[in-house]
This record gives sequence, C-alpha cells and structure tokens, in this order.
Amino acid sequence: MLGNTENWNTFDIATKKAYLDIFLPNEQSIRIEIITSDTAERVLEVVSHKIGLCRELLGYFGLFLIRFGKEGKLSVVKKLADFELPYVSLGSSEVENCKVGLRKWYMAPSLDSVLMDCRVAVDLLYMQAIQDIEKGWAKPTQAQRQKLEAFQKEDSQTKFLELAREVRHYGYLQLDPCTCDYPESGSGAVLSVGNNEISCCITLPDSQTQDIVFQMSRVKCWQVTFLAFLLSSCLKKMISEKMVKLAAENTEMQIEVPEQSKSKKYHIQQSQQKDYSSFLSRKSKIKIAKDDCVFGNIKEEDL
Repeated sequence: MLGNTENWNTFDIATKKAYLDIFLPNEQSIRIEIITSDTAERVLEVVSHKIGLCRELLGYFGLFLIRFGKEGKLSVVKKLADFELPYVSLGSSEVENCKVGLRKWYMAPSLDSVLMDCRVAVDLLYMQAIQDIEKGWAKPTQAQRQKLEAFQKEDSQTKFLELAREVRHYGYLQLDPCTCDYPESGSGAVLSVGNNEISCCITLPDSQTQDIVFQMSRVKCWQVTFLAFLLSSCLKKMISEKMVKLAAENTEMQIEVPEQSKSKKYHIQQSQQKDYSSFLSRKSKIKIAKDDCVFGNIKEEDL
C-alpha cells in the first residue's frame, strides 16, 4: 500500500472553511482560518504571515503533531510532510489529544545563527529553548541553568540562546520511550536526535542505565517501521544538512557516480549564502494580526 490511509481518505472529505489552532513553543495557540484541504505547506505560510515570520525562513520551521501527557510531558508524534493536510491528520490521528504545533525544523544547532536577524524567528527559538529545558530535553549543568535563569529574568534572548547552544542536547528532538535489543533484549531507551548524532539513554532490565551515542558518520543505512517515521525524518534531515554544509565549504565538490562500468563526475556548485541582514527589526514579542482570517491579506502570487 502506498502512503498513509489518512491521506488517501482525504479525497472523501468535504472542502470547506474551518478554524485550526496552531500551538507555539510557549504552549499558547493562535487560531487561523483555513480550507480543510489546505496542505501543511500552505498552513505554514498562513501561520508565518499571521505572526510576522520572515518568508525566507519558512524552511527552518515545520508543523508537527504534538501532545502533552501526564505532568505536561511533551511528545512529538510526527512531523507533518508538506503535502499532508493538517486538518485531516489531526482528526484522523489514533493518538488522543493531539495538537498541531509549530517548531523549528533543523537538527544542527549552529543554524540558529541564520535566524538571528529576524525578530520573530528569535522569539520562536527562545520559546522552544525554554520549553526544551523545562521538559528535560535539553540538559544544562547547574551553573548553566543559573546563568540561563538570569538571562531569562533580564529578557536577554540573544545571550540566552548563545549559552543555550552550549547546553547538552540543545536543539535535539527527543522521541517517546521505546524498547530495544541493545545491549540487552528488553532494554528501555529514550532517543535524542540532533547535531549529527543519536544519543540513547538505555535502561537495562536490572534498572542500570547507560548512555550510548551513535555518530551519523557511522550510520550507513536504517530500516523504517511505521513507528520510526519521526526518527527516519530526523536522520534524513541531518544528512541533508550535512550535504549542504559540505557544498558550502567547498567551492566545488566532485561526486563519483558509477554508471554502466564507467564513472561520471557531477559537480555541485557552492550555493550562494542568503543575506538576512536586511530584515527589519521587530519588537521582542510576537505580535499576532488582529483578524483571525488572513486570506484577505494574501494574494495568490505572494505564495
């Protein structure tokens, strides 16, 4: 069978206007008016317009199905692909209490620097950094935590994010607990993915814990099951980011591709780095457009 059942079922839905709540990293939501057949790509454009996010930075953010469990524990269920329909995916999800959340979508913490000239992007990074630390995804030392709390009281977002990038597992995406057969069958595992590695906190059957790190440079292939789609998306994202970085570091990179017992050389030209220095400064807090519906303000040629 090709694709997910939920996406094939979308052919039977009635296309109509609807409201969709999008949750920001600070767990507050904004309500937008959409068409039930709008794709995640389209919905992301509407959200970015409403909060004032620079359009050039859309590729650094994504929409996710998320939920908050007991004691406010954050769980990212899946990354919505550009072609998926958030309204339908939300309604057909088998996971209870799902919401659509906006989060940054890149695995290399160093890419934060690309977003620092956009006020709204910085606000989103700041919100997510605070959330990840509060939820235990990012793990600062006691000294780092004290400094971060001081920067937070001062509302010094730039200094906060600069220090946050030094925190263990900053910018990583933590998956829900699972079981694994390494190093022993029946072991429990919590995986954190980011910065070209898979960090595993493994609980052995005798309750002892081990921290094991797999470097992406040593991962050659992986097998995907339905439950591992989110992990696979993260791995592919890290690989694509690494390729972009390699292309940018070299004026020209040659790749040997065997074809019919011969080799052809393909050249990847260094892509020009975008200049985001011209972004207009914005107020430190995200301001939402007054009207819930933004379709009247967006022309088709603008998208």
